Amino acid sequence: MNLEYFIARRLSAAKSNKNSISAPIIKIAITAIAIGVMMMIISVATGKGLQDKIREKISALNGHIIISNYDNNESDVSVEPLAIQQPFYPKFTSVGDVAHIQAVASKGGVIRTAESVEGIIFKGVGKDYLWDNLTEYITEGRIPNLKGNLNEEVVLSQYLAARLKLKVGDKFNTFFMKDGGNGLPNLRRFELVGIYNSGFQEFDATYMLGDIRHVQRMNKWRNGEVGAFEVFAKDFTKIAQTGTKVYDEVPSTLNVTTIEEKYANIFDWVKLFDFNILVIIIIMVLVATINMVVALLVLILERTQMVGMLKALGATNWSVRKIFLYNAAHIIGRGLLYGNVISICLLLIQKYFAVIKLPPESYYVTEAPVTLDVVAILLINVGTIVTCLILLILPSYIITRISPAKALKFD
Repeated sequence: MNLEYFIARRLSAAKSNKNSISAPIIKIAITAIAIGVMMMIISVATGKGLQDKIREKISALNGHIIISNYDNNESDVSVEPLAIQQPFYPKFTSVGDVAHIQAVASKGGVIRTAESVEGIIFKGVGKDYLWDNLTEYITEGRIPNLKGNLNEEVVLSQYLAARLKLKVGDKFNTFFMKDGGNGLPNLRRFELVGIYNSGFQEFDATYMLGDIRHVQRMNKWRNGEVGAFEVFAKDFTKIAQTGTKVYDEVPSTLNVTTIEEKYANIFDWVKLFDFNILVIIIIMVLVATINMVVALLVLILERTQMVGMLKALGATNWSVRKIFLYNAAHIIGRGLLYGNVISICLLLIQKYFAVIKLPPESYYVTEAPVTLDVVAILLINVGTIVTCLILLILPSYIITRISPAKALKFD
């Protein structure tokens, strides 16, 4: 242990004296750093958590990449069918970044019950559908059994089930218009076996999931034709690159769209979180640094005689400055410790008990999600220490202006 560090530790112990002028200033500095770190960690954890959750929900309901026909249809209803026999289905082996591919088809309809009438899009899925992504949102019942013969089992959102006054086990009629709008509509009687709540209002207010064979029969598609293929990438952060690779591998007659392109408005909104988080971090670091500068100056002025004595004994300006910088690092460390412990405890409470709720119509989630990123937390801590200490070097320059002769004069 070097001499400067030893003196800094003694100075740190001495400043706890209630009669010390710097004691309340130091406490304010520690509190400011703790609050700043809390704000930074909480903003990063909740901001990243909200980004991850929204991306996860949109992916679960749409896949990462959608392969469909080129047409002028801007709705999610399948119009022109695709042949099920494709070189990339059922395994997309030509692109290593693809984790899964599934066939889907959609058709617009109207659910009619004794209580209400609701327009819906029936999303037909098959045996290859990745239910794992939707299972966590099932609040009642179960997922449909699509592995056997054609059946009438469907899942409906909690939003639509409430509006239609349906519960698990109920059967209801759904009407589907025929192509061209001619003739009587197709009637299908479905059984509600599961209710989900994704919190993604745009999907919950629209979709009902069931057997794809209903859509194929109503549209009179032959040889297992489908409406589109949904592709899941192994790494969501590389979805644009994977989308380009998929586009290069599919026939030129097919269109490839990533969910970032399909829901550009949502993803642009999500990207704004990064800017907001950056602004919060800059403000909090600035506040913590200003408080530390004030604390350091007060500490130096209070210890002017000590500085003069050390200089008289032969200490260099840099050696004395290091004493105060070591002391500042100790203060910053205490603030970081308190800030980390409190913020992580609060985040864990939110993560496991969901204390703070959010309106799904505005945030697409029902509760504030949390993602604890260890790397991000470490970077916040290291960045705060480095930034504060670098900016404290300049105010510590005042030590070089202290004259030993004047500092050691006693009244």
